[in-house]
Amino acid sequence: MDTLRTPDERFTDLPGFAFEPHYVEIPDGDGGVLRVHHLDEGDRDAPVVLLLHGEPSWSYLYRHMIPVLVDAGLRAVAPDLVGFGRSDKPTMRTDYTYARHVQWLSAHVFDQLDLHDITLVCQDWGGLLGLRLVAAQPDRFAAVVAANTFLPTGDGKAGDAFMAWQKFSQEVPEMPIGRIVDGGCTTALPAEVIAAYDAPFPDERYKEGARQFPLLVPTSATDPEGPANRAAWEVLAGFERPFLCAFGDSDPVTAGNERPLIERIAGAAGQAHTTIVGGAHFLQEDRGPELAQVVVDLIATR
Repeated sequence: MDTLRTPDERFTDLPGFAFEPHYVEIPDGDGGVLRVHHLDEGDRDAPVVLLLHGEPSWSYLYRHMIPVLVDAGLRAVAPDLVGFGRSDKPTMRTDYTYARHVQWLSAHVFDQLDLHDITLVCQDWGGLLGLRLVAAQPDRFAAVVAANTFLPTGDGKAGDAFMAWQKFSQEVPEMPIGRIVDGGCTTALPAEVIAAYDAPFPDERYKEGARQFPLLVPTSATDPEGPANRAAWEVLAGFERPFLCAFGDSDPVTAGNERPLIERIAGAAGQAHTTIVGGAHFLQEDRGPELAQVVVDLIATR
């Protein structure tokens, strides 16, 4: 598998991002290895909060939340998915599949970091992947906070907002990563923050993973990952540990997707599910400290 690695100088002096990088190597599924990156802040013996980003962001998205979590005595771990951030980026779009992303993340979080007693915070593709990890090894997870995410099987109709995004992602000549994140916020991001979201992608060759992600969301009943996601739902239905939804009030892409999570997952019963006012799709940008406090409060009640 051919890969690209973003030069380190692209990550120098990013605003609000004075975190040390950490790397591990995982199998690429094609006989080679990938170097993948994560942030790891706080006491290594503290309860761990696993922060999973989605499309087309990277661990930079969690920079407002990590200090709140660490100040509360927690350990914050924020991986960069393969194809994003400081992690290696396969150059062929066909290298990126939903199943491979699950395998890559599992190898990173379970095999290399060996995390346990995890409180998962998942947004966007962080949920499509993270909830599969919960279903695969539920005993590793102490709680889940789902934010603007879902676990689609392809059995229902995809929303118009998502289909418009999918069409845009495939047709735009140059994928404007930073402007996409900016457009998914209620707050206007400064130019230097938009540039920080662009930093992992020096040119279009680095964006094959970002280009492919929208096509990997199951939108038909015959999607190849439909059976695996249906099986994951069966496990999640019996997941009795705390499962809390904290969705933004201004996200047309995932609006309403909290309902099946709340209705079907055992651990969602009786939780203080919340709607974060002023939070769009990237609510970590709009209301990061508020979302972090939701996580802190949930862990305090366990």
